[in-house]
Amino acid sequence: MPELPEVEITARRLDAALRGTTIESALAPGINALKTFDPPLHALEGAAIAGVRRRGKHLVVEIASDLAVLVHLMSAGRLQLFDKRASLRDRTSRLLLRIDDGRELRLREFGTKQAAWVKVLRADALEEDEALATLGPDAWPDPPPLRELLAPQGARPLHAVLRDQRVIAGIGRSWVDEILWTAHLSPFKRGDDLDDEEAETLRSAVVSCLDGALEHYERVVELPIPDKLPMPLLVHRHQGEPCPRCGATLEAVHYEDYVMSYCPQEQTGGRVLKDRRLSRLLK
Repeated sequence: MPELPEVEITARRLDAALRGTTIESALAPGINALKTFDPPLHALEGAAIAGVRRRGKHLVVEIASDLAVLVHLMSAGRLQLFDKRASLRDRTSRLLLRIDDGRELRLREFGTKQAAWVKVLRADALEEDEALATLGPDAWPDPPPLRELLAPQGARPLHAVLRDQRVIAGIGRSWVDEILWTAHLSPFKRGDDLDDEEAETLRSAVVSCLDGALEHYERVVELPIPDKLPMPLLVHRHQGEPCPRCGATLEAVHYEDYVMSYCPQEQTGGRVLKDRRLSRLLK
């Protein structure tokens, strides 16, 4: 799933390319992706794009006519700008905003789940929409002190609580591994078990990891935004390889639909955590 750095670089590139342009037509070939009907999609036609920004993992296309298009890419969606317009037979297309200069802002989705979604909202109702109203503070660029956020979460492990968008917005399965490795913290350490020093170290790791990712993307990502961004990951999905700091073998815990990667030497006191796949086989 695209996380905060990937969504942020998408917003930056699209904002620079689209600010001030006019929408000629708006189409939703993937009708299931459109979650609102009032205002109607055609209300965007003839309106200027005022900007593109990010909130958490969401993209917001601001429309000068006091409207906004709220987009969540989910796991397989991509919002991309193309010089040529897509055929309406293109099975990956979910939303087509055709610009009057011939270009097209296209929400595409790969796979069969069709989970990406779009909402056309009035600008004054945007922050009241459930998708944004329930988000915690953004993880970047200036998250609040993390002990204040995590302590009320009780015994929940850091790997879970940092991915909870209601607690802190923008971090997902890829970057949480990088953040916890940077902070030398176990993914299963309790959220309410951080002392002041650990909480500050974790906050610094959040900022530095996301900063580093964005600096990387600023150097290598141009339009058209690629389907798969070159994520600068050191730990996530690198199990079996040497830890970049200490050289110990990186390990992983496999869940049904994702992998949690970590360094046992630096994060879990030398203990290799139980792999859930093996646990199921032994039952």
